[in-house]
Amino acid sequence: MQTTRLTAEELERLRRYDTCTVANAIETFDIRPRTAGFASPAIKSIFPQLGVMVGYAVTARARANQSGDGNYSRHGWWDAIAAAPAPRVAVIQDLDDPPVGAFWGEVQSNIHRALGCAGCVTNGGVRDLREVEPLGFHYYAGSVMVSHAYVHMVDFGTPVTIGGLEIRPGDLIHADMHGVQVIPEAIAREIPDAAEKIIAKERTIISLCQSPGFELDALKRLQP
Repeated sequence: MQTTRLTAEELERLRRYDTCTVANAIETFDIRPRTAGFASPAIKSIFPQLGVMVGYAVTARARANQSGDGNYSRHGWWDAIAAAPAPRVAVIQDLDDPPVGAFWGEVQSNIHRALGCAGCVTNGGVRDLREVEPLGFHYYAGSVMVSHAYVHMVDFGTPVTIGGLEIRPGDLIHADMHGVQVIPEAIAREIPDAAEKIIAKERTIISLCQSPGFELDALKRLQP
């Protein structure tokens, strides 16, 4: 199904909801298994206080366990990012198992931020936390590391797998302190309305549970 990219206003509306609410909203459309569409707990938010990150994926693969110039053009990667729809999220799969070096640090974060990336998602490592946090650049990563080792990019523009989640170029990423997920673009515009319905229902239940007049029979009526 062909869809047009979301407007800045539509993306901002998605950013108002946490990942849990969006995941619940996606479930109401029954277009994928409830066990799919999100990365494993191995991928953590390093700066959870930055809130929600929304953007379109630009993808690459890298490794750091041995020296090498890679078979990619650094300028080509930058051009690919600049050509991608904004806002962007740099998604880099670390091919080393286990990862031994961090692609992401102060320099790469500044470069990618200047290129319109809201943050990065990687199964590999990140570093320079004190320098990167004030930038407002989101880190979603498998680990925090000391060194970049021999890190180099291998290729870009292909599907990657991060924490068991396949991410394709152009996928709509939604992430926060709970983790990283992909919003199916075919239903992305409908997610806010679905989220509001869920929130309204949950508020009714929570209000009853917190009420001094709580009654079990009333709860059963709300959740038959």
